[in-house]
Amino acid sequence: MNKLKVKAGNLPESPGVYIMKDSDKNVIYVGKAKILKRRVSQYFMESQKHSDKVKKMVSNIEDFDYIMTDSEFEALVLECSLIKRHKPKYNILLKDGKGYSYIKVTNEKWPRILYVKQKTDEGALYFGPYVNSFYVKNLAGEVINIFKLPTCNRNFSKAKSQPCLNYYINKCAAPCLGNMPAEEYKFLIDEAVSFIKNGSNNTIEYLNKEMLKASENLNFEKAANIRDRIKSIRTVIKDKQKVVSNKIKDQDVIAIAANKQKASVHVFRFENGNLYDTENFVFDFFDDEISLRTEFIKRYYDLKGYVPKNITLDGNIENLDLIKKWLSKIGGKNVKILMPSKGDLFKLVQMCKSNAYEVFKCDSNDNKSYLLEDLKNLLSLDTVPLYIEAYDISNLQGSDNVGGMVVFYNTQPLKSEYKRFKIKSIDHQDDYNSIREVMSRRIKNYKENKISDTGFGKLPDLILVDGGFGQTSAAKEIFAKEEIYVPIFGMVKDGGHRTRAITTHDKEIDISKNQELFSFITRVQDEVHRYTIGYHKMLRNKRVKGSILTNIPGVGKKRASLLLKKFGSIKNISSASAEELLFVEGITKPCAGSIYDYFQSSDNI
Repeated sequence: MNKLKVKAGNLPESPGVYIMKDSDKNVIYVGKAKILKRRVSQYFMESQKHSDKVKKMVSNIEDFDYIMTDSEFEALVLECSLIKRHKPKYNILLKDGKGYSYIKVTNEKWPRILYVKQKTDEGALYFGPYVNSFYVKNLAGEVINIFKLPTCNRNFSKAKSQPCLNYYINKCAAPCLGNMPAEEYKFLIDEAVSFIKNGSNNTIEYLNKEMLKASENLNFEKAANIRDRIKSIRTVIKDKQKVVSNKIKDQDVIAIAANKQKASVHVFRFENGNLYDTENFVFDFFDDEISLRTEFIKRYYDLKGYVPKNITLDGNIENLDLIKKWLSKIGGKNVKILMPSKGDLFKLVQMCKSNAYEVFKCDSNDNKSYLLEDLKNLLSLDTVPLYIEAYDISNLQGSDNVGGMVVFYNTQPLKSEYKRFKIKSIDHQDDYNSIREVMSRRIKNYKENKISDTGFGKLPDLILVDGGFGQTSAAKEIFAKEEIYVPIFGMVKDGGHRTRAITTHDKEIDISKNQELFSFITRVQDEVHRYTIGYHKMLRNKRVKGSILTNIPGVGKKRASLLLKKFGSIKNISSASAEELLFVEGITKPCAGSIYDYFQSSDNI
């Protein structure tokens, strides 16, 4: 290390490229510098706070070479060229794994439409080749949905069979039922092929003529089916128009989602305002988002060769002017780099960022502890909130007033610890005092069971209350009175009953900037609401059912409860004979007769 430090100190103070090598003389990293001496020396200084990636790389450096250039721009061009040639281990490397794609119409009595990656010589009809697999997959899916074509492998020439779910949700014409002639199915395929060849507008025009012809021939069923296909095509067109940037027609949108372990970079590619391709790249090692974004742009456009007029980013990059100059050179045009903070473009960036986060959600092995670390920092907590309790209140105009508590442990619901509270002190709608009662009972249970340190015997790391300032203040008040410290925050919803922010007793904390944390809080809020309202509905239904039974002479609340416990529902009780009713504890012969006679009257069924 001392030898490398000395060598770095003797480097010239000029722009250039440095090439790090390991003990086997393999190139493990290539970088560019405005001042070679300063940049390379930083790697071997103990005072520098390097990332884990850099520390690991430095530990493997045995030697380095360098090449001086006349300018930093020349250094950038040379860096890209050397990375492409050597593919160093510690540089960000991208691979374009996209080959050609096709839409295939099979050559059989009951043809199918498929998305495939290669042609085979079997007499099938192929559309393509397409470079853009995203476009081909979407087009094949649209055609199958619009014309309700099957996606299964059944033999439709055989006897009819039970249709699958797609038939029942109106997504398949179900030739498996045996009531569709092969000629009619072939007509559907011909329409689908015409749609692929001629586009949506021409197909709509053709189908309108066919629908009119069918109506004139009084074939109203056929006309209705064609009308539905026209409607489906128009729906597809409308949905496509939702993902359009009206201001900037040709652009790439790039956004990063990162946690402590890895980063996901997502790309939306637009042409004429339409989204025509998406890509995602995952990296296990990176320094920070700014350097990752910078390196990704260099590698991505060096690989692709094509650069759009506009590139929209979710944050800053290093050497902005230099990167723009380089992109303009390889793109052959003046390239703009945009970083919107509001408006339609900003919404587009946020949508791209959400897609980047989806990579984490789909990874079942992903450790979510970083989320709780983010939550700790956001709320300025003393410890990471591994064990979280969330509370909600539910009632209908003050009746059947209940509270619910759900538990999340290490970001996952711990259903064995869920608790329900039937509010006893409030007989009207009063969420604040209902929360006070629930919190008081929670503390009482804690004091009685704390020796066990399980269930109510342990305190959570964090309490979240479904509500705003009032509910949060009410909960904090009870804990303060008992001199028990647990951090308590509220979960606020917007006018559309969607999670908006976290609140203290007097201010809101914005969580929208951390998309994954925002999704987690939304999940907690939705779960506690679902659990609490479920308990409320159960009690309300039980009360309504009980009130029907207590209308019967001789049946009080206790007997009504025993009847429901035995038979399970009012319907079963109404169908029971007088002899069957006698098997219920506490039901006498006169009472059984009274119940039986009550339900035999048509007015009471």
